[in-house]
Amino acid sequence: MNKATVREIEWPEFGIGEKPAAISLDEFRDRIVMMQDAMADRDYSHLLIYGDREHFANLTWATNIDPRFEEILLIVRRDEKPLIVVGNECEGYLDHSPLYRNGDIRSELYQPFSLLDQGRDKSRTLSAIFKSEKMNENSIVGAVGWKYFSENEEPLGKQALDIPSFIADAARSVAGFENVENASDLFMHPAYGFRSVVSVDEIAIFEHTNIKASEAAKRILFGMRDGMTDHEIAKFIEWDGEPLGCHPTFSGGDLPGLCGPQGRTVRKGEVFSFNVCFWGSNTCRAGWVAEDVNDLPSNAQDYIDNFAGPYFVAMADWFSKMKIGTKGSVLHDAIYDTLPFEKYGIFLNAGHLIHLDEWVSSPIYKGSDIPIRSGMMFQVDVIPSSKIYGSTRMEDGIVIADEDLRNQLKSKHPDCYERCQKRRDFMINTLGIDLPEEILPLSNMPAFVTPWFLNPNKLITLK
Repeated sequence: MNKATVREIEWPEFGIGEKPAAISLDEFRDRIVMMQDAMADRDYSHLLIYGDREHFANLTWATNIDPRFEEILLIVRRDEKPLIVVGNECEGYLDHSPLYRNGDIRSELYQPFSLLDQGRDKSRTLSAIFKSEKMNENSIVGAVGWKYFSENEEPLGKQALDIPSFIADAARSVAGFENVENASDLFMHPAYGFRSVVSVDEIAIFEHTNIKASEAAKRILFGMRDGMTDHEIAKFIEWDGEPLGCHPTFSGGDLPGLCGPQGRTVRKGEVFSFNVCFWGSNTCRAGWVAEDVNDLPSNAQDYIDNFAGPYFVAMADWFSKMKIGTKGSVLHDAIYDTLPFEKYGIFLNAGHLIHLDEWVSSPIYKGSDIPIRSGMMFQVDVIPSSKIYGSTRMEDGIVIADEDLRNQLKSKHPDCYERCQKRRDFMINTLGIDLPEEILPLSNMPAFVTPWFLNPNKLITLK
C-alpha cells in the first residue's frame, strides 16, 4: 500500500499566460438554442431565469449579465427573442451582453426590481409583462433560480420554486399554480444541466482564474510570517478586480471556518486555513502555522502519519478513479470507506462541480449512479476536520476531458493545454499520483499539500 511522506520540493513554474477572450456571441447564441430545445423537450412555453447579486450564474451563463444591486429576469420563449427585464440601474449595463448589443435579446424596464425609493412611474406590472409575452392559462412555465427540490425535500416537489414570491405569484396569477414549475435542474443538475459541463473556451477562461487563485495562494504561503495579522496576510492576494466567486476566508485559532480576515494575529503552533475564489476557481489550503512537526502541540505531532498522510493517499486513489464513466458513488466510497467520519469528520461531498458559482451541484454522493462525463469541471474539495489535527487540503480545479475535447483545447488554446500537461507530469512523476489521461489540472499548485505553512517547500508525496 502507498504511504505518504514529506519531501522538500522546489515549486515548479507552470506559467501564467494571457487572459483569454470572453465567450463569443456565437456561443451565447448557441446557448439560447440549447434553452429553447430543452423547453421543447419539456413542452415549456416560457422559461423565467432569475438572477440577483448572489444568485447570478444561470443568468450570466445565458446573457453575460451579472446583476448589480437589483434583480433581473430573463424571459425565454420558443417563438421570440428573449426578453430581459431589468430595474433602473441595470438598464445602462445591458450593453455588457453581446446578445443585447447584437439585437438578439430585447429589454424592458421593470422598476420594482430597483432599490427602495427609486422611481416607480415608468413600468408595467409583471403580470402585464407576462401577458404581453403570450403567457396565459395554457402556458407551461419553467422557473429557474438556483436550487431544485425532490419530493423528499419539499412536498410540493417541482412546484416548489426558489425565486422571489412576487415573481412566482405574478406568473401563477397568469398561468395558474400547477403550470409554473421549478426548472433550475435544466441548468444545474449534475447529470444533464447546461452548466454541469464546460466548453473548450470556458476551460481556457477558468484555467486563467485558477491560475490567479493559486498564484495568490502561493504568495500567501511564501509570504506569511509568525505574528502577522490576517489582514496583512490577505494583502498577498493582490486582488486586481477579477470577480470573486465567494468571500476570501481566513480561519484559525479561535475563528471558525468561513470567517473572513478579522485583524487577528496569526501565531506559530496554530491551525490555519484560507481560500481565494474567483469565478470558476477556488484555491483553498489548510494546515499548520509551523516550520516543522516540532511546532505542533504534542498531541498533534503525528499529524502526517495519522491525518494528512492518509488523506493524501485517499485523494490519490480518488484521482485514479476519476475517469469518464465512473459512477459518482465510486468516488464517494473511495473517500468515505478510507477516511472514517469519526476521525476525519468529512461531511460534505467528496468533490463537486464548479462553474461561475463556487458550487453548482455534485454527481458524487452515496449511491450516486451519475457517471463522470467529459466536460465536467470539478472542485477537488474534500474537507477533513479534527479537533486535534485541524485540517488539510488540496482544493483546486480540474476538468475532465475526453480525447476530442483535449484535441479541441490543444488546437484552440495550445498554451493552456501545455500548462495542463506540465501539471499532469508533476502530479504523476513528482507527487506519485496515478492520474487518468482525461484529467486536466487547472491550478498552478495541483494537489500540493503543504502541511507547514511557514515552510511551504515541504510537500506531501507518495513514497
